[in-house]
Amino acid sequence: MHSHFLQQAVDLARSNVADGGGPFAAIIVKDRQIIAASGNRVTPNIDPTAHAEIMAIRAACQQLGDFQLGECTLYTSCEPCPMCLGAIYWARLAEVYYACNRFDASRAGFDDSFIYDEIPKLPAERNIAMRYIELATATQPFQAWDKLANKVRY
Repeated sequence: MHSHFLQQAVDLARSNVADGGGPFAAIIVKDRQIIAASGNRVTPNIDPTAHAEIMAIRAACQQLGDFQLGECTLYTSCEPCPMCLGAIYWARLAEVYYACNRFDASRAGFDDSFIYDEIPKLPAERNIAMRYIELATATQPFQAWDKLANKVRY
C-alpha cells in the first residue's frame, strides 16, 4: 500500500515538471484515501513557500477543516526540506514516506545543505543577518493571547 501511494507521488512529480513546476510532489492520505495532492509550484506561483508538501498540507487542512493532520500520512517524492519538515511537525502528520533523499535532490541541483548548516547557529552568526532589538512593547501580543479566554492552541 505505501509503495502504491509513493509511486503516485513520484508520478505526480514527473507530470508536474511537464506542467511547469519543480520535480517534486506530495500526496496526503487518510483512511487509505487521497485527500490532497500537489506538485511543487514555486516558479508557476512565484512563491518560494509553494513546495509540494506545503501545498498538499494546505489543501488537506482545508479539506478536513482542521489545522492538524494527526490521522494522515504524507507521501512525497523526495525527503522534505527544512521548511517542509517544520510544516509537517506543525501539522502533526502521523508519518511520512519519501522516495529520494536530500542527497539525490542535491545532485539534481536542489541543495538544501546550506539551510541545514544554518539551523544550529545562533541568530547573530547566520549568513542572513538576524538582529535582536529590544522593545518595551514586544511581549504585548503574547500578553493579549494569554488573556484570551477562547484561544485555540496550536
